[in-house]
Amino acid sequence: MRTAVSSGANELVARLREKTETPVAVGLGVSTGKQAAEIAKYADGVIVGSAFVKAILANPLDPIPAVKAIAQELARGVRGEF
Repeated sequence: MRTAVSSGANELVARLREKTETPVAVGLGVSTGKQAAEIAKYADGVIVGSAFVKAILANPLDPIPAVKAIAQELARGVRGEF
């Protein structure tokens, strides 16, 4: 997980769009709704993995509330609610 989105991600997506009409999803350490919101401004999808793994590992006996909370935060970011 990262504390900030790479400044080059937006440019990379723009270059990909010049070559293909295929939807472009971006991820690599996305862990907050704010990061998801930033990526959703220029990408078609936001990929999240490590934030869910971290939530599960931190709550091994009952991970569902933690996973639900991070999913809700990320969804709010993608919907532009940040």
